[in-house]
Amino acid sequence: MIKETFGSHKPIIAMIHFPPLPGSPLYDKAGGVQKIIDSAAADIAALQQGGVDAVMFGNEGDRPYLLKASPETLATMAFAIGELKRSIKVPFGVNYLWDPVASVGLGIASGARFVREIFTGVYDSDMGLWAPDAAKALRLRADCDRTDLKLMFNINAEFASPIGDRPIAARAKSAVFSSLADIILVSGPMTGEAVETGNLKLVKDVLPNTPVFANTGVNIDNVADILKIADGAVIGTHFKVGGDTWKSVDGDRVKRFMDKVGKIR
Repeated sequence: MIKETFGSHKPIIAMIHFPPLPGSPLYDKAGGVQKIIDSAAADIAALQQGGVDAVMFGNEGDRPYLLKASPETLATMAFAIGELKRSIKVPFGVNYLWDPVASVGLGIASGARFVREIFTGVYDSDMGLWAPDAAKALRLRADCDRTDLKLMFNINAEFASPIGDRPIAARAKSAVFSSLADIILVSGPMTGEAVETGNLKLVKDVLPNTPVFANTGVNIDNVADILKIADGAVIGTHFKVGGDTWKSVDGDRVKRFMDKVGKIR
């Protein structure tokens, strides 16, 4: 399933972070939607030239984040992906922060191969009380006959703490059993902050037959240790100029990283 979906063993999925979309507080009205598309197009070119295995569109620029997608941001994201997908030569996925139903809808409409989101649990978060609806998201996937669309369940949300005291391994195992997760993602506390390898190992040990990916903070210094445990990784911040989440992709950083991954795999 991993190679079929992402095109490689131990895949590296690179983020295409959209700048703030219309309706978001930091949206650049002067630059407009075309500036957003141009920014993403430059990142796509650098990531593909650097040799990443897959890419994923995300609306990281839409701070503060919504728990339910707004019509204008979701529509703009769909339009931009439609304009950009013709230039994509690798598998791609989508993620609307932080709405799993909107993310699945976006994946269906855009022809994505995979979707990432928080699908399960209840959280005390920067965005308020956070209770995603996995059942609605999976029913949407089934109703639209897109069971091939793989769902990546992030089980320890950034910018949030789970309500309750179930350990991470129990939450991961439960997400697969009760909510049909295709892939489990393990994150650090914030975007760009490293996942704990101890947590990765706990999750992988209880889910030997389910892909488990590192979702945040993977870099050229820790990737060897991460990929000894994880089945793949999602990378955004490390590929940016100076390792700054909000800057453009640095093609040289991407190539150096992928050259190292090539020696590891």
